[in-house]
Amino acid sequence: MHESPVHASPDDQHARIAAETFRMLSDPTRVKILWALFRGECSVNALAELVGAAPTVVSQHLSKLRLAGLVTSRREGTFAYYRATDAHVHRLLAEALSHAEHLTGAATGADPHSYRAVTPGPRAPGRPRSGHGSEA
Repeated sequence: MHESPVHASPDDQHARIAAETFRMLSDPTRVKILWALFRGECSVNALAELVGAAPTVVSQHLSKLRLAGLVTSRREGTFAYYRATDAHVHRLLAEALSHAEHLTGAATGADPHSYRAVTPGPRAPGRPRSGHGSEA
């Protein structure tokens, strides 16, 4: 006999929110952007360089992620800096990327994974982690 799950089925609200989160993670560029932001605060130009996309494309994705509540931004003069906000999504993303490693053969069995949900170290207040500004 199997143990019964905590919830037999998610309620409509939780199912909708979960589906929306997966929808936000369904684009490879957004996955790269979020992964970079979970490592630390970054500007649009620094993110564009990290993920290999044009700053305008990165900016459009950041707008969607901000509306979904997955990133926040702060302004410092004419520069905007972004950071990821949701530890649940960080763990979900790390798990999905680890799964991808297994599917591609980059990791097998108990191999250590390249993708782990780790908390970035502290930073000085008002100082961007990336060191790059982006005029917004």
